[in-house]
Amino acid sequence: ASGLYKRQVVIVQVRPFGDALYDSDYFPWSYLCTGTEGKSPGYDPLQVMIEEARALGLEIEAWVNPYRIRTAGNNNALSASNTASQWEDEEEDYVIRYGGGIYYNPARPAVRERIVDGVRELAENYDLDGIHFDDYFYPSPDESFDNTAYREYKNGGGSLSLGDWRRENVNILIRDVYSAIKAADTSIRFGVSPQGNNSNNYNSQYIDVDKWLSNKGYVDYICPQIYFGFNNSTSPYTETVALWNNKIKVSGISLYIGLAPYKIGLTDTWAGSGKNEWIHDSSILARQVQSARDYKKYGGCSPVYYKQLTLATKKIAKAMVRDAGVYKKCGQRNEDEQSHWH
Repeated sequence: ASGLYKRQVVIVQVRPFGDALYDSDYFPWSYLCTGTEGKSPGYDPLQVMIEEARALGLEIEAWVNPYRIRTAGNNNALSASNTASQWEDEEEDYVIRYGGGIYYNPARPAVRERIVDGVRELAENYDLDGIHFDDYFYPSPDESFDNTAYREYKNGGGSLSLGDWRRENVNILIRDVYSAIKAADTSIRFGVSPQGNNSNNYNSQYIDVDKWLSNKGYVDYICPQIYFGFNNSTSPYTETVALWNNKIKVSGISLYIGLAPYKIGLTDTWAGSGKNEWIHDSSILARQVQSARDYKKYGGCSPVYYKQLTLATKKIAKAMVRDAGVYKKCGQRNEDEQSHWH
């Protein structure tokens, strides 16, 4: 993608499962490095990625999943040095096994502190342009997930509903992460890529993006995953971009649009009457970029994932080459317009 955008950013995963793809003081080496959690690969993958990015003139952000330790079906063993493993033995609910997955409990201050420590070391020790959180927050609206912590909160005089209490737990983390990053280096940006459907964000993930986008001190950018076509029956692209643009109430917060190149040539099963749009319209990505430029807060786009542009996809490649002029002239809208690649 070199040369298509005035500013290009790669977002690289560094904490996929409560672990690290870099030399961390707080999290064990990821099993993705060697096959065994806690085993050093003998080099620092993040440092290598940073050096390669700089050599190509790219900016780079570190992508962190804050609460996720294991997803359902992921049976890779936790190392003895993993804080999650230690807390499972020593604490009642700092770590929760739910639905086949393993998660940090967002309600516990020690959990928030550990997540913030992990972000701080990234900001202090690596030449990064940003820190990026994905859309993994609360794994379920099930009341049983954190009933012990919520009961303690209520018994201590707390008055918030379960939903509001969960959202505030996440709010505290986001504020603390933002503060830690800025204390380390004010030039490092912090952003989150929530789902494009904000009802899911608010009621299932328990993240209050409206609060983040109406107040300073939470994020520098928001990158909603607007993986919808123009004809999507539930969340049509243009209307959804407008909704997110209008959510930003304070200065200093940019809107990046998460795009879905992986859908080109495929049926969009849940799109209703627009399910065949990605099959019949190979110019859809270019049209989405052009459309987004009409909005005041728009700062760039983020196609996900880069591998999708290399894996299938003669159709995608042809569409990207044919419409390269659209991406190339992003700077004509805003010289700071960015392309983020996951």
